[in-house]
Amino acid sequence: MVPTFAEATAVRATGSHTYTANFPSDWCIGSVTHGGVVAATFLRVAATHFGTTLAKQKQPHTITLHAEFLRRTSAGLATFVVKDMKLGRQTSTIHITLTQDGREEVVAYMTNANIDAEAGFTLQTGWSANPPLPAPPKDFNKLAADGQDADWVALKDLPYPKLRKAVNRVRMHIPRNGQKQPNVIDEWVRLESGERFPMEGLGFVSDMWPQMIEGLVMKQQEMDGEAQNAKKSAGDLPWLWYPTLVLNLDIKKALPPEGVEWLHVRVQSKHIKNGRYDYEVLIFDETGDLVAISNHVAMVVDGSRNTAARRVGRPFPSRVEMNPISDVNKPGALDIMPDKATHEPAAGSRTEVLVKYRARSGLAHEPDTYNGFLY
Repeated sequence: MVPTFAEATAVRATGSHTYTANFPSDWCIGSVTHGGVVAATFLRVAATHFGTTLAKQKQPHTITLHAEFLRRTSAGLATFVVKDMKLGRQTSTIHITLTQDGREEVVAYMTNANIDAEAGFTLQTGWSANPPLPAPPKDFNKLAADGQDADWVALKDLPYPKLRKAVNRVRMHIPRNGQKQPNVIDEWVRLESGERFPMEGLGFVSDMWPQMIEGLVMKQQEMDGEAQNAKKSAGDLPWLWYPTLVLNLDIKKALPPEGVEWLHVRVQSKHIKNGRYDYEVLIFDETGDLVAISNHVAMVVDGSRNTAARRVGRPFPSRVEMNPISDVNKPGALDIMPDKATHEPAAGSRTEVLVKYRARSGLAHEPDTYNGFLY
């Protein structure tokens, strides 16, 4: 049976600042855990941490998330290590590192507050979505039951469903008459399981929508006069993978404790060039209130990059012995010494990033040998 969203993002405390999760393969894209699932699990770790270890802060809501995706994640056990960076009366910030098999794969800074207790300067800015948002469904119950109404229709026959398994976990409904602009996507989304989206669901939804690039490719083919030879559907295109490099999430409004069934997502991309692109994600609730804003930087690569064999690294040592920069060319100038105490550089010496090191294990000096850290 396919794990539910709650099960896919569940975490377990193994210490005051350490947590584990188990990413299911059914929530992956190819061999990589879906980025939205990863973001949602980070939110779950933060919620658990502020509900237990930092309960005295009384700051249950994550209001900002900044995540850097360093390496591919995968199905299976994941460990999250939390560092309390700043504990304050109004907001507190933590740093979380996700590791799998000794590889640091995702790192994040997260700030928590109590949205329900917020009070302060408030102004109307006059902002509105551009182009204007399409009218919402008239009957959400009918849309859930039938998959369509007069204005919205559920997406079916999505490309590569066996590879993009995470996409099968949701129902995405798009405007029946098409999107307003080629670089804009509007959708109403709900979980296939019928679960309601909790606060952690905002991380998932911020990275779940029909792929814009495939539609733009077909549009470009038509514009280039290749209509007769153009691919008939996105499913006929080569499999592309869109790995996220950076994900930012700004949460404006707390969802109700029981969660919500539906969320409206507006995605817009401004610049796609040389295999790198941006997108802004606006998330609204059924009342039209802006719930969250997310901004991403992502890449467009061949799908084979997703399933390629992974380098097996070893955990980066917890302690590093550093010598004065003047000794950098001497043997053992920077020795990886996980079992020895650290000593500081000689007084008055100038320490800077060292680009030469010697690993006592004799492993090749590749960037990934020690999880990509270069000294």
